[in-house]
Amino acid sequence: MAGGLDSKAIRFRTSREKDKHHGRAHENMPSDPQNPELVTAAMLVIGDEILSGRTQDTNVSYFATWLGDLGIQMKEVRVVADEEGAIADAINALRFGYTYVFTTGGIGPTHDDITADSLAKAFGVGIDFHPEAMKILDAHYAPGEFNEARKRMARIPDGASLIDNPVSKAPGFQIENVFVMAGIPAINRAMLESVRHKLVGGRKIESRSLRVNLPEGAIAKGLGEIQDSFPSIAIGSYPYHREGAFGVILVLRSDAIEDLERAFDSVFALVNELGGEAVAT
Repeated sequence: MAGGLDSKAIRFRTSREKDKHHGRAHENMPSDPQNPELVTAAMLVIGDEILSGRTQDTNVSYFATWLGDLGIQMKEVRVVADEEGAIADAINALRFGYTYVFTTGGIGPTHDDITADSLAKAFGVGIDFHPEAMKILDAHYAPGEFNEARKRMARIPDGASLIDNPVSKAPGFQIENVFVMAGIPAINRAMLESVRHKLVGGRKIESRSLRVNLPEGAIAKGLGEIQDSFPSIAIGSYPYHREGAFGVILVLRSDAIEDLERAFDSVFALVNELGGEAVAT
């Protein structure tokens, strides 16, 4: 499979791997609207239920598409257990390497919802009941229902601002370039819309794709040569097996539109030269 936009695909890592990113958060933010820089994001999926396979995550693909439409390129995704140290370590690794970081999961009322405490640890700040969060939740629940467990959802790290939750009211929060959100997809997506106005995108990536009725090994050499000729293009190769035959879906992505079209034409020519058939998808 070919590399990503800068020869790096979206990477799934464990929180224990050593991070190679340095610098300060927000360094990647575009400074000139007429010449926007690349704006990047990372996502931290939190929860034992994801790692055990009990719950299937559906937020990653939605995030990647939603952010891409804003000109924000998802560059890394990590999945960590409900462990304070692991969450804090992952946050500190990601927040200095990318323009934005988004977390999902772990902000509910139960004992294993420890994301807020983990973020406070990562940033070295205190945590307490947020007055506005308490007010929102108190108004949401019927008299006597806003119990101690539910009050846990109002505990917010010092210095963080609230993220509106129009679905179930328990707020997320933002601290510097990190956005902390619920894991339930419907709530998560509503929270994303609540922070849309806070996100500044950069160069948008265009894509072209085609289905080829040749096995991946037959086109690998020529495809590699095309990739070398167009370093600004990310060429992804995704094999499939249907009705007893092998084929491959090729996806080309770049913000350099002219190069993208030229590379796309080159791939078509390669397939024809090899006696195959390519269909744009």
